[in-house]
Parts: sequence; C-alpha cells; structure tokens
Amino acid sequence: MVKFYFDFFSSYIFFWFYVCYNYIVWGDTMLEIILGSVVAVTLIILIFVVYHNKFQISVIKMEEAENNIELFLQKKLDLLKRAQPIIKKELKMDEFLEQLEDTSIQELNYSELNDTLKLAFNDLFKVLDDNEKLFKSESLVRIVDDINTNEIDLVAAVKFYNDTVVTFNQLIVSFPSNIIRLFFGYKRKDFYNHEKREIYEILKDN
Repeated sequence: MVKFYFDFFSSYIFFWFYVCYNYIVWGDTMLEIILGSVVAVTLIILIFVVYHNKFQISVIKMEEAENNIELFLQKKLDLLKRAQPIIKKELKMDEFLEQLEDTSIQELNYSELNDTLKLAFNDLFKVLDDNEKLFKSESLVRIVDDINTNEIDLVAAVKFYNDTVVTFNQLIVSFPSNIIRLFFGYKRKDFYNHEKREIYEILKDN
C-alpha cells in the first residue's frame, strides 16, 4: 500500500510538470482540459482512498474483536475446567463435561470452540439448577460468578465482531466499494453465529 501512495504522488508531481509545460506550449485551452482531467482523477483517487480506509478500519476492528474473543473463550474453557472436578466430587459423578478434556478441543477454530463451550456452559447451569446444594461450595460460587462475568464480556465481543462484519460485508457488495475491494482481494467474512445473517441479506438486497 505504501508503494501505491508513493507511485501516486510521484505521478501527481510529474503530471503538474506536464501541465506547466503544456500551458507554456499550448496556452489556456489545453490547460483547461488538463486541469479538468486532474480534478476528475483526484476525485477518483479520493473516493478510492476513503473507501479503502473504511475497509481497513473494519479489518482492524475485526482483528481486535477476534483477539478479545480468543481471550474470553480461553478463560471460559479454563473456568469450566475448574468447575468440573468440584461438581464431579460433590455429586459423585464419574463423567461431567468430558468434552473439555478432549485434546482436539485446542484444534477447534474460534466459532467451533464457542459452540462447544456454549453447550458445556448450558450443561453446567442445568446441573446447578437441579442441585442447589452445590452453591454451598464457596469456591464453586466464585467460579460461577467469574463464568457469568466472562460470558457477558464474550457476548459483547462476539456482537462487536458480528456488527463489524455486517459493515464489512455491506462494503463488499455496495458500489463503489465493491470495485475497490477487487484491487485488494477482500472477501466476505462469516459471522460467529447466524444472528446477523438475516440483517446482512436485507442490506445486500438494498
């Protein structure tokens, strides 16, 4: 991208030398034609830069949200693993949230890990609802409080990511940004879940 701007400004400077030369040789008529061309090219470049910056801002926001989601998912996994042995001991269960011990869980992408941990989260609170005596364990109560706080942060981070994806995907299909994205190979992004897909389809049709 730096090379693009360098080439543009180099060409721009060269063009003004060309304008001055033609003004001396051809006079006002040629100057008006050249200046009109300069204005047109400048407007095109301005539009190009503005929409490219919009793409870049969306990309930065999505990367930031992904980093936060990764941290919250890892924390959620750690908290659920801490709650697992306490519940197994209190309820004398042989198996509980065994999916958390599967080594392949570390190979899941963010979306798959989110779905897996969501099921584990639901299983945990179902057991808590059915066994109120578990709340007598202070260590478990602290873990559950941390899980709830982390869940609020995770939901907010996922929502921020999905909202940004809506904006990014709208740029992908809208004019003139849909032309600009061809220069940089931007592709439509997927959501962490499908809550925004209907909204995106409406935006795309408009």
